[in-house]
Amino acid sequence: MERIVVGFRRDEAGHWVVMLECGHERHVRHDPPWMVREWVMTEEGREAWVGRVMECSEC
Repeated sequence: MERIVVGFRRDEAGHWVVMLECGHERHVRHDPPWMVREWVMTEEGREAWVGRVMECSEC
């Protein structure tokens, strides 16, 4: 189910985690070639995702 991104935080290992409006969270790693999410590497890239929708695998 698609949910709105409300923010980001780092987990205990330093990986980025997206916080969704439903209260669930999802890791968003940039780990090429498996996961290419260059936008997560910059503050501007992450801020551009706030307010957008992302799939929540728990809802």
